[in-house]
Amino acid sequence: MITASQMRAARALLGMDQRELAESSGLSLPTIQRMEASDGVIRGNVDSLMKLITALEVAGVVLIGEGVPSAGGGRGVRLKT
Repeated sequence: MITASQMRAARALLGMDQRELAESSGLSLPTIQRMEASDGVIRGNVDSLMKLITALEVAGVVLIGEGVPSAGGGRGVRLKT
């Protein structure tokens, strides 16, 4: 899934604020704020999570899971373990 840190990093890479992400995902601003304020993996209903992930991917972000190699080009963010 997606963590709150990934979500914030994705928005930063896109130069997108919370309101813009809410509009592009079809979610409310308070929902986006709650998701970003969570600890670790974002919890929520599957529909909301899929809307969020789809909006980020359409905007140009590739979410990289933990331990997954990323051979593709483009910018990205990954924390060292």
